[in-house]
Amino acid sequence: MRSPVNRHRLWQVVVDAGLVVAAWVLSWYLRFDEEPPVYYRRYLEWDVVVLIVGITIPVFVAFGFYNRWWRYVSTRDIWSAARGVAAVSVATFLVFTLLDFHPARVPRGIWIVNLLLLLAFVTGSRLLARTLIERPGARSVIARGKEVIIVGAGDAAEQILREMLRTPALGYTPIGLVDDDPRKKNLRLHGIRVLGTTDELGHLLRDRRPDELLIAIPSASGEQRERIVEVARVENVPVKTLPGLAEMISTDFNLTGQIRPVEVEDLLGREPVEADIESIAGYLTGEVVLVTGAGGSIGAELCRQIARVGPTRLVLVDNGERGLFEIERELVDERSFHATAAVLADAGNATKMRQVFDKYRPAVVFHAAAYKHVPLVEANPAEAVRNNTLVTRTVADTAVEFGAKRFVLVSTDKAVSSKNVMGQTKALCEWLVEAWGHRDDTRTKFCGVRFGNVLGSSGSVIPTFRRQIARGGPVTVTHPE
Repeated sequence: MRSPVNRHRLWQVVVDAGLVVAAWVLSWYLRFDEEPPVYYRRYLEWDVVVLIVGITIPVFVAFGFYNRWWRYVSTRDIWSAARGVAAVSVATFLVFTLLDFHPARVPRGIWIVNLLLLLAFVTGSRLLARTLIERPGARSVIARGKEVIIVGAGDAAEQILREMLRTPALGYTPIGLVDDDPRKKNLRLHGIRVLGTTDELGHLLRDRRPDELLIAIPSASGEQRERIVEVARVENVPVKTLPGLAEMISTDFNLTGQIRPVEVEDLLGREPVEADIESIAGYLTGEVVLVTGAGGSIGAELCRQIARVGPTRLVLVDNGERGLFEIERELVDERSFHATAAVLADAGNATKMRQVFDKYRPAVVFHAAAYKHVPLVEANPAEAVRNNTLVTRTVADTAVEFGAKRFVLVSTDKAVSSKNVMGQTKALCEWLVEAWGHRDDTRTKFCGVRFGNVLGSSGSVIPTFRRQIARGGPVTVTHPE
């Protein structure tokens, strides 16, 4: 077994030995307020002192004193040191008692004073070492890099603040904290003062003029982040944030490495909705599944999730070569799902679709093929009707003809009281699916699902908003209000 006391830790052993000697000798002088009586001086002779050091150091080794870096000493390390010092006191007391070392017994007060002194010396030396190592240099009086105000005064903010102060290379100088809790105002965290509450953020930014504002509240809701970002935008102060709790858990724990610009997702009034794929796995596992528009953003994500539940075969249909190739390669190479069939075809071609259905006999059909960019669809209404509405009819009719068990239409929230061509064409798709669903002469079950803005999807307004935010605004919307 490798000894924890190597040449790099030997100086710690020497320091501890000196502290043990100092605590033992000083306890006698404190106990008697002057030089100890003659009949006790035997306990201060060098051989006795060496014996005490010989008892102490092995106990310290056993309690892992030299497995820890002094520069990173924590409260847990301090408690471990307290247990080790207590064990040393017990061991020394037993040795002196059992060996009948000297006719004059060690006074009980000596054991108590020595315990307290040794505990103070051992823990104090480690805390002092950390303080000296982390102490800012002489040049730290001058701001290094960007001056930043941190929103939050909790655990995440404490870790971020400590890392900023300890690592000048990060390029941040914290100049204050802001927190929702008014009771924290004027308190200090690592020497940095809590300037006020988030309600006072506006005038604090005007008074302090930081280079950046950092949101260090991983549990903050989208509404809270949005309010903070809006205040910072008015004061023309850039904002960065820590990710949410779920994102932090799934990534590296290095908080400073996770500081990033605020994304649109951070400002949502609710968390993004994740597909509950497990709830629909029952009718996908062991079946042939066909997805139209498989190369698109929503179709591709459907393919990824469907592949997780183990269909017999996943048929990918798309008329775009690049998107179809990329999702097929991703499923095969990255996700090790080889039961794929990539079909480069226009889903509106009835003859081709009959060939595909006849060859693969899909039991479940997800129809995600559609034009979704509102301005383009508005400028090309005839093509929108063909690709969105007529293609849906072709795929639905073919699914019924070949006895598919389920047909799922991927629709949009714009189909509700639609005011534009895209929404109207998707509304027609829903009526087609609803009409098939009410018929009794087919075994195919029809249903539809309406998506709002799917984060990162093609045609979503979110990427447009993100580019506008990166340019400094404004964020444009089509609604007059």
